[in-house]
Amino acid sequence: MAPRHPTPPSLVGWREWVGLPGLEVPWIKAKIDTGAQTSSLHAFGLREFTRDGARWVRFEVHPYQYSARDGVKVELPVHDRRRVRSSTGHIQTRAVVLIELRMLDRTIPIEVTLTRRDAMGFRMLVGREALSNGFLVDPAASYLGGKPPHRVRRANNQVVE
Repeated sequence: MAPRHPTPPSLVGWREWVGLPGLEVPWIKAKIDTGAQTSSLHAFGLREFTRDGARWVRFEVHPYQYSARDGVKVELPVHDRRRVRSSTGHIQTRAVVLIELRMLDRTIPIEVTLTRRDAMGFRMLVGREALSNGFLVDPAASYLGGKPPHRVRRANNQVVE
């Protein structure tokens, strides 16, 4: 049975500007992907290591689609490892971490797989598990949660190496 929510679901578009507050990423453009079970984040320089006997992962988040500018270095414990079938049909095992996602006016904990998404147009995909926290998708709409300031949107569209 689907989870029941005390408040009406929040409507999101097929793409949204979201935030990752625990990672200090205030804005990142995400594709809302009902075809993906788990959310996915583009991780640069992904390296796993052991800390105090536990598996951890170190990576960098580049919040802008065409730029390495404003990269954020992150270290998190590995929550799980999952076999994931990519949009091209390839199966790979990915590290899963727990993060907070800010979408619209709500912040929720979610599981995220980490991978290189160089060829993809969005640095993040928000999957069905996250959406089951009281979100409905309008596939004809975009950015129902609003947009960041103009300087952030402009930086996202500049090709910077």
